[in-house]
Amino acid sequence: MSPKVVAKNVQSMFGSIAQRYDLANTVLSFGVHHLWKRRAVKVLPHPPSGRILDLCTGTGDLLVLLRKRFHSVVGADFSLPMLRVGQVRPGHQELPLVQGDALRLPFPDGSFDGVTVAFGVRNLESLSLGLSEMARVLKPGGTLVVLEFGQPPGVLFGALYRWYSKWIMPHIGGGLTGNKDAYNYLPETAAEFPCGQRFVDQLTQCGYVNSSVQTLTFGIAYLYVGRKP
Repeated sequence: MSPKVVAKNVQSMFGSIAQRYDLANTVLSFGVHHLWKRRAVKVLPHPPSGRILDLCTGTGDLLVLLRKRFHSVVGADFSLPMLRVGQVRPGHQELPLVQGDALRLPFPDGSFDGVTVAFGVRNLESLSLGLSEMARVLKPGGTLVVLEFGQPPGVLFGALYRWYSKWIMPHIGGGLTGNKDAYNYLPETAAEFPCGQRFVDQLTQCGYVNSSVQTLTFGIAYLYVGRKP
């Protein structure tokens, strides 16, 4: 049975692993997640003058990459411990970080040219409400870029990845962060997430147009792009 996403539980979980979350991501992905995030930044079609929101920003590592390309960026996350860790990281001190719920964003309509979300949408209590809220804060013609885990479809690699996610990831992630339950929960949500064309269909249902998907690293992750009409 898939894990139920409950906002207060997710918020508490991420707060408990905030101090070593970035280290765990790097170790568990063998550093590949950095390449995925650079790819996500590159697909944003807007000029440097565009204003970009990085939602579910965590400690702001994607925001750092966005700031190198865009003049106006802001990161938002509902986990205050994550934001506090991000604020004290070297090179992160000047990041504009805001605590906010993805289902009730504290920004006016049409505030941003682009919205990015890296590995956050699967943790929303309501995926459709979150996507609609992102569309609300986008300007007409604005772009949504979502980077999210999925499940590799290949028989051999897919089986190897599922074994790694179920048996190895919880032990390594738990050892690094002190919260093994978090690294049982996170692979489970990735396994249940409607990845690939199913998520593209979800974007269409929420009003996005010209939506597309790219497979990354044999289907471990997917990169989605949608546009607000």
